[in-house]
Amino acid sequence: MDKKQAVLLYNKISDQPKEDELDVIRQMDHISKALHKMGYATHRIPFSIDLSAAMTALRKINPYVVFNLVEMVEGTGELLSFGPFILNHLRLHYTGVPLEAMFLTTSKILAKKTLNLLNINTSGWCTTDQLDTLKPDRMYIVKPIWEDGSLGLDEHCIFSGGDKEYLKKLKKYDKRKFFIEDYIDGREFNLSILGGKNGPQVMPPAEIHFVDYPEGKHRIVGYNAKWTEDSFEYTHTPRTFRFPKKDQPLLEELKEMALHCWHGFDLKGYVRVDFRVDKNNVPYVLEINGNPCISPESGYIAATKRAGLKFTDVVERIIEDAVTG
Repeated sequence: MDKKQAVLLYNKISDQPKEDELDVIRQMDHISKALHKMGYATHRIPFSIDLSAAMTALRKINPYVVFNLVEMVEGTGELLSFGPFILNHLRLHYTGVPLEAMFLTTSKILAKKTLNLLNINTSGWCTTDQLDTLKPDRMYIVKPIWEDGSLGLDEHCIFSGGDKEYLKKLKKYDKRKFFIEDYIDGREFNLSILGGKNGPQVMPPAEIHFVDYPEGKHRIVGYNAKWTEDSFEYTHTPRTFRFPKKDQPLLEELKEMALHCWHGFDLKGYVRVDFRVDKNNVPYVLEINGNPCISPESGYIAATKRAGLKFTDVVERIIEDAVTG
C-alpha cells in the first residue's frame, strides 16, 4: 500500500538568517519524524515570492496534506497570507488557520478591530498618525503591524505619552508598518488551543514570570526573551503551569476568551492566544498567533505535554482539522 504524501511547506531561508528564522528548520525536523512514525512519506518545499516554483512542486506531488510552516515571505510577515492563498487556489488540504483567519490575525490592527466587533476585551490602540490622542500620564508601546515572534519588539518600544522627544520620533514611523497600543503593566499569560475531529481543546494555561527584573525595567516578552539564549530577558522569563487556587476564576475566564477567539475568527489546527492581565485582574487579548512555533522547546508543545499529549497525537489532530470540515 502506497504511503500518504505530506508536504512541509516552509519559508525560504535567507542568506544570513536570524534565530527566529532558523527555527522553522527545527520544526520541520520534529514534524518529519512524527509523520514518518505515522506512515507518511514527506517532502520539503521552500516557499518564496517565486510562487510558480512552489506551485509546480505541489502539483507534481499532489499531497494528502500540506503542513503550512511558512512564517514569512521575502523576510516579512506582511506577505504571510500568500501561502494559504496558493494552497486554496490549488485546492489542497493544509494545516493551521485558513486563509481568511491568517490575514485577520497577521494584521494586528485587523485583529484588534475584529476583537472589538466580537466584544472580546483587548488593549486600546491607535495609528502612528493619531499621536494627539495619546495621554501624557499613560504608557504605550509601538509595535510592528505585520510581524510575529516579537520581531522588532523590545522594552525600548515602550514610552510615555508625555515624552515629546519620543513622539517626535514616532512621527517618522510609517502607519502601514507600525501602530501604538496601550501598555498593560501586569501579568502575561498564553493559552494554546488544539483542534481535531472532536473540536478545539484548550491546553493548560501558562504564565510568563519576570524574575528579578530591576526597578524601571519594563516587563515584556520581546525578541531577546524569545530568541537570544544568552540574554537576561531569555534566562529570567520562565514559564509556569502552576497556579494558586485563587487564580482559578481568572484562568477559567482566559479559557472562555480563548475559545471565543477560536470560534469568532474561525480558527483551525493550532493557535496560541496571548493575554495581559492588569493590576485589577482584568484580562486583555494582546494577540492571536495562528500556527505558532511547535519545535520541541516551544511554549505550545510544553502546554500539550502538560495536557498529557504525545507529539504524534498533536500532529495527528492538526492533520484531522486540516482534512475535515
